[in-house]
Amino acid sequence: MIKKLPSKRVVIVGGGLTAGLVSRQLTDKNIEVLVLERGSDHTKGAEAKLPTQRDELRWDTHQGLIQDWSVQTYTLRHDTKETALPVRWMEAFLPGEGLGGAANHWNGHTWRWSEYDMELKTRNETRYGKQAIPKDMPLQDWGTSYKEMRPYHELFEKLFGIAGKAGNINGTIVAGGNPFEAPRDGEYAQKPLEYTEAGLTFKAVAEKMGYKPFPTPAANSSSAYTNPDGQKLGACQYCGHCERFICEAQAKASPEVLLYPMLKKRQAFEVRLQCHVLGLTYDAKGKKVTGVHYVDLQTGQEYEQPADVVVLGAFTMTNTKLLLTSKIGKPYDPVSNTGVVGKNFCYQLGGGVNIFMKDKWFNPFLATGSTQVYMDEFNNDNFDHSGLGFLGGAGINASMFHGRPIGARRVPPGTPRWGSAWKKANADWYAHSMAIGMQGSCYPHRQNYLDLDPTYADSYGQPLIRMNFNWRDNELKVSKFISEKQNEIAKNFGADIITPATTTPALFDTRAYQSTHITGGTIMGADPQTSVVSPHLQHWDAQNLFVVGASVFAHNAGYNPTGPLAALALRLGDDLVRYVERPRML
Repeated sequence: MIKKLPSKRVVIVGGGLTAGLVSRQLTDKNIEVLVLERGSDHTKGAEAKLPTQRDELRWDTHQGLIQDWSVQTYTLRHDTKETALPVRWMEAFLPGEGLGGAANHWNGHTWRWSEYDMELKTRNETRYGKQAIPKDMPLQDWGTSYKEMRPYHELFEKLFGIAGKAGNINGTIVAGGNPFEAPRDGEYAQKPLEYTEAGLTFKAVAEKMGYKPFPTPAANSSSAYTNPDGQKLGACQYCGHCERFICEAQAKASPEVLLYPMLKKRQAFEVRLQCHVLGLTYDAKGKKVTGVHYVDLQTGQEYEQPADVVVLGAFTMTNTKLLLTSKIGKPYDPVSNTGVVGKNFCYQLGGGVNIFMKDKWFNPFLATGSTQVYMDEFNNDNFDHSGLGFLGGAGINASMFHGRPIGARRVPPGTPRWGSAWKKANADWYAHSMAIGMQGSCYPHRQNYLDLDPTYADSYGQPLIRMNFNWRDNELKVSKFISEKQNEIAKNFGADIITPATTTPALFDTRAYQSTHITGGTIMGADPQTSVVSPHLQHWDAQNLFVVGASVFAHNAGYNPTGPLAALALRLGDDLVRYVERPRML
């Protein structure tokens, strides 16, 4: 029997970064907030203290902080003619599990997207003409602008103590930073992280070739830092345990360090852990949601939690699934090209060049999740695409994130997979190799979308989300173009051994990690016919339902999504303060 609980003012599904930022704004005005999180609190567990925090097998290889794939996974098909099958072990992207979400085990890269990104369709049509956008690429503007979001970027970077070097201060290009970045008010909250030897080597080569490399903006704290809320970060120790790990030194800006400890002290805030949301209660006639249906994982008891306002602030796949299973909004259909829920599902491109240099001591173990030098000359629309036959691009980087014993095994081509020769190659090259990587954009395609699988269900009896996704012609051309640029750069290293740049395979492979940056499914826009939520993230078919996270992005850029995702969440918090005072379409 489902128990009905007393109503709450605002209920947020998911206890990650966006939920924390929205809650910060609301509870600051003493507006009641309840967060429902399916995982537990990691702050006092083995994952957050030494020596167990350094367990690479447990947290990295065995994905100790990641969604349990035996409970809930996704299915995949590359083409609508195929039958989708469940992904039994996901490496492609890594949803978080627990208070703080994926922002606990993230690397820390924190970008503002390009100034034109939120108006990308207009940008490309203006620069190249309408015919440059393929008919099967449903690019669209987001209905908002960088100018509107800029103050929230400034606030988030101060709250999370972002370390970096400004490249564009109010339109003035600053040496040492990214000359292509959107204009900012001033320098970053903290100075950049220290350069690694790999970064210095790449920087010297790139500058010699006429490029302008710069340190990646990072949420890894370069020094002790106190944010505007009085929350503190320690100085990074460069221990090489960032991605897939919680930082035991509290030197990596994350929700469980900077947001939830503060929120728990506020009388208007409540979080319920180990509560898995099954669906939303929807009044289609009244165009509103009346509450949230969830199960307490500790007792098995199901509850109906009434609410004045509901916010979906979970992972991309979960936001989309809850709308589909609750039948809120029209599901996207690629055949008729109608509907919106599930539309514009995007991922990101990856690939790299391995470089081996006997006279360089790269010391991979001394690193952070963001010790990376980047160049933006070939990212997004920072270069002329006329005649190239594709849109978008990628950032090219030299990164040194870790030297952990299981994962850091870069050996030259032709090395045996095991035995004494393999051991010798590891000993010879462990400290003398590095990589040039890329992170590329992924623009929407008519056949790339999310829907409910008709065959497979999760442990709760609900249909799995089905990924209808493959790399399309545009992305394959981007990959080829960027790999050629990587090879050109690598040739200037004077290395002993260089492996040719890897390009994106024809088929999307869930066994290969590229980033956790999936976007789309509940996209935002100014037109209800082509978007799920309005520019203020308000659902077109339910006035008191809001959706926030990367699921609202109409495309995916060559950057990590955290910056615009956080800015949108902070703005939503302010919007909800106004909405609670006077409910209406914003």
